[in-house]
Amino acid sequence: MKFCLTVVLATGLAAVSLAAELPAIPTKSLAQKKELLFADDFAGAVPDKRWHKVVATFAVENGTLKGTQTRDKNVPAADGKPAVTAHAAVHGLEIPTKDSVVEVKIKFAGATMIDVEFDDRKYTGCHYGHICRAQVRLNGVTIIDERDGNMRNDIYEMKKDPTKKAEVAKLLVGRSVTFPAKLEAGKWYTLVVETVGDEMRVSIDGQPAGYLKSSGIAHATKSKIELGVAGKDGFFDDLKVWNAEPARP
Repeated sequence: MKFCLTVVLATGLAAVSLAAELPAIPTKSLAQKKELLFADDFAGAVPDKRWHKVVATFAVENGTLKGTQTRDKNVPAADGKPAVTAHAAVHGLEIPTKDSVVEVKIKFAGATMIDVEFDDRKYTGCHYGHICRAQVRLNGVTIIDERDGNMRNDIYEMKKDPTKKAEVAKLLVGRSVTFPAKLEAGKWYTLVVETVGDEMRVSIDGQPAGYLKSSGIAHATKSKIELGVAGKDGFFDDLKVWNAEPARP
């Protein structure tokens, strides 16, 4: 099945209005691939040592990587047990990059969200070193600048205060964007996330699907790539990571 962005836009004036609010997605790649930094088809008996568990509900199954969210709701502390905060399943990869191309096959099999995230745990200017990410849902693609957006320390703390909701909203303008999409559960799609300078471009099955230009994306020391899954279940296969440089005109 071909991925189609335009099919999910409403017709008439609503479609025109929505399209006008979204940045134009470059039709051509932002990135020129350089050396291949990492590849995994999940067929090996022993995981690559650069993988590590973050929120540990991932497993290799039939030559694919399956993520399942188990922390799906907040549970208060009780009976001597600590509180549990809802969180997507996360699998981490120690691959330092600045500009890169990440290509991976994804499949929704109950998952509500699948994403590719870039972090720098040594960076203290934002919560837990979250830098930027591309999220895919069956009905949309979201790109987020977390370093200078929702995870920036001051904004992260302000979000806890309901009285500052309007102020937070102003600070987050231009730090994320969601494009409509139409994907199907049970089908494999090839997701490509290009990060070059302060720009991130997403394509699905070779078709442009999302784009954001925001300062935090340009963070120079993206020390980790993380794969995330919300819901039950999400699959990954044939992951490749390239170092990259800006595409030639």
